[in-house]
Amino acid sequence: MVTVQAVIESKLQEALNPSYLLVENESHMHGGSALESHFKVTVVADAFNGQRLLQRHRIINQLLAEELKSYIHALAMHTYTPTEWDNVEQPRSSPDCRGGSKHI
Repeated sequence: MVTVQAVIESKLQEALNPSYLLVENESHMHGGSALESHFKVTVVADAFNGQRLLQRHRIINQLLAEELKSYIHALAMHTYTPTEWDNVEQPRSSPDCRGGSKHI
């Protein structure tokens, strides 16, 4: 069985050829769900050179469009060029889930 995490890793690796890629399944932090529905990705790629943050996120959203429609409830993205990555100490931790629409 192929996991959602493996699909995310494969699609990002193939399309962006990153120098660093970390896909973290954070579903356990969000209501104890056993489903693969909450992820954090950290991607360092030359493809992001000259791209603003919004453009980088759009690239990832397009690459994972099918998964975002079907499986992924939340996706935190940390996107860097190799030069930016050299100056990053540690990507931020994701906040605890507040239940989305339950708190509106």
